Amino acid sequence: MEIVKGTVLLFIVLGCFTLFSYKAPKGMKAMSALASAAIATFLVEAFQRYVGGDLLHIEFLGEVGDAAGSMGGVAAASLVALAMGVSPVYALMLGVSCAGLGLLPGFIAGYLMSFVVKKIETKIPDGLDLIVTIIVAAPLVRLLAVYADPLVDATLLNIGGIITQTTDTNPIVMGIILGGVITVVATAPLSSMALTAMLGLTGVPMAIGALAVFGSSFMNFVFFHRMKFGDRKTTISVAIEPLSQVDIISANPIPVYVTNFLGGATSGIFIALSGLVNGATGTATPIAGFAVMYGFNDPLKVTIIALLCASFSALWGFIGSYLFKNYKIRRVDQIRDMAQTSA
Repeated sequence: MEIVKGTVLLFIVLGCFTLFSYKAPKGMKAMSALASAAIATFLVEAFQRYVGGDLLHIEFLGEVGDAAGSMGGVAAASLVALAMGVSPVYALMLGVSCAGLGLLPGFIAGYLMSFVVKKIETKIPDGLDLIVTIIVAAPLVRLLAVYADPLVDATLLNIGGIITQTTDTNPIVMGIILGGVITVVATAPLSSMALTAMLGLTGVPMAIGALAVFGSSFMNFVFFHRMKFGDRKTTISVAIEPLSQVDIISANPIPVYVTNFLGGATSGIFIALSGLVNGATGTATPIAGFAVMYGFNDPLKVTIIALLCASFSALWGFIGSYLFKNYKIRRVDQIRDMAQTSA
């Protein structure tokens, strides 16, 4: 029953954030800002705290990681405000007011307050708008973030806890679901880093996210090369960071998403059965996710499982190109020529 509950709640979360991305005012820009905030905080924390500090025993690097990891609310509120068109000074003012709070509360408060600050900027005379923003917006954004914090704990982090518990009792099933879903999300505008950060995933689920996305780099390289979506630059770019080619992926969702789900699910099984863990939330990204795994596990086991993920993912890239060889695709020159024409 718990596995059904965890899976349903996961898909509800995906549905809600996908709806937000496409329907909310500047939702796509806001979600991109959230992913950037996860990179600026959790990714730095993951590398410096867990690799530099714990694995290499360099105390200063551990301090760098701790400092970055504690700034989730600041980064999220600031970057989403910038993405919404708030001036840099006011965006940073909103961000620093969320110091000590988490990534998602900062995101929620920063997004909502962006509309208020933009109104202040346009309706209040120059000079006076600064005073009004300090008096009104700074305390209000923190108030929103403080009230959002328990809501996040009671919903998204609770879902992450259910998924973690379910993974322990049904590793193969949850390996398939998490590996497939997180790998697909890695190619979608939502961002796998943002999703795993919002759910607060750690342990085996976060290991599945990190190494499944690592394996997807090899899968997408083979798949894009054989499908001839674009030139060599396009193929290399999608292997390093799928979001760099989001326009191509969005134009060819069925072949890309199906292939990625199958490859990610296969990797998820290997990772779940291996017992590997990852204590750094939000590290579902190809290069960093792989590197961080060495900070929590036996290096030999990480290397073996990573090679398995890379090999079988590359195989799924080959199989996917065969399955969709007659599928009508849209290539990069067609997509970007149309974009330039419409512009």
